[in-house]
Amino acid sequence: MNSAAADGVGTLYVVGIGPGLPDDMTQRAKEVIETADCVIVSDLYGAFLREDGTLPPEERVDDEGRVRRDDGHEQELVRSSMGRQTELAELAFDRVREGDDVAHVSGGDPSVYGKSDLVFTMADETDATDIPIEIVPGVTAALGGGAMVGAPLCNDFCTISLSDKWRGWEEIEAKLRAAAISDFVIVLYNCWRNYERAVEIVREERVDDALVAIVNDAGRADAGRNGEDHFITTLGEAIDHDDKVSGMGTSLIIGNHETETWENDYRTFLVTPRGGRDVEDF
Repeated sequence: MNSAAADGVGTLYVVGIGPGLPDDMTQRAKEVIETADCVIVSDLYGAFLREDGTLPPEERVDDEGRVRRDDGHEQELVRSSMGRQTELAELAFDRVREGDDVAHVSGGDPSVYGKSDLVFTMADETDATDIPIEIVPGVTAALGGGAMVGAPLCNDFCTISLSDKWRGWEEIEAKLRAAAISDFVIVLYNCWRNYERAVEIVREERVDDALVAIVNDAGRADAGRNGEDHFITTLGEAIDHDDKVSGMGTSLIIGNHETETWENDYRTFLVTPRGGRDVEDF
């Protein structure tokens, strides 16, 4: 029981579930979703969360979104969608004030292009200082995709979203150029928008044989929109593989000057060493 519960209010949990499937979700995230009084979740993530019973089967949910779990706990499931986020944040605040614990589900990590900032923005705008808020972290695409292709993020790296919905392209370009010049490994999010343009900007600052991984639906196996896969190419040829960029679930990992491939008997990996260390240094 949290201290807020003793005061008669619940807690708003913004829960990152990683790619969405049970194997890549933290135990904390699972526990919060299972015990919340209200779960705000999209249809896609709801389907993922039913894979292992984190959410009850859809056929057990009544017309009002209510469901009784096997342990007797009752929950309300509220459908999340892109156009309702401010409305859903206000709904969550109201439910918390009534004493309910609310799990607002976000894919990946809620603070990496997720829902965390919206919750705090809405809390500030509505003066909701009475709402206890806890962020439950999750595996973001950079980490999931990096694991799929090996160890490309072992040196300094950054993430850049290519979505121009929230900021102008001039700002995105400036960040791309700065990251490229600084020799960061760069992970591009929202590659369904302007990824060719982004690659061309990075090419102006890096050699064409810099290694690139195109990663789709990391951690989702066959359950994602397009299916989990990855493809290793070079910066100079990345835009020639448009067929590999399948949508919102696609990330590009652009290596730095030290990133290299390593092969064993099974596959090829991308590896970025942490620095000029010899085996003896370990």
